Amino acid sequence: MQTFLLICDLKDEPEAIQAYVDCHQAVAPEILESIRVAGIVQMSIYRWQNRLSMILMADDDFSFEKKAALDSANPKVQEWEAFLGQYQTNLPGTPPNWRWAICEKIFEFKAE
Repeated sequence: MQTFLLICDLKDEPEAIQAYVDCHQAVAPEILESIRVAGIVQMSIYRWQNRLSMILMADDDFSFEKKAALDSANPKVQEWEAFLGQYQTNLPGTPPNWRWAICEKIFEFKAE
């Protein structure tokens, strides 16, 4: 099992933030299926103001390259991503149209 943390910024506009939250209350079954097919077994998105954090747990065969290839071949996912893109903005220091950035793990604690 692999775990990733990704971050993304929404436009700092109350309407955009609320619209993004609202559209995640009823995600289309085709989008959920595309997540599953890519090898993701659990995904959670958290929000603080306009900053999003996504915790993604995936099987050992998962890769972001594989997910990108599957997504680019799926018109429904392309439509979903374009729709969400109107609410998202670039993280500081990222290339144009860069939405989600993978965070580097720098610490871990496990109780035994």
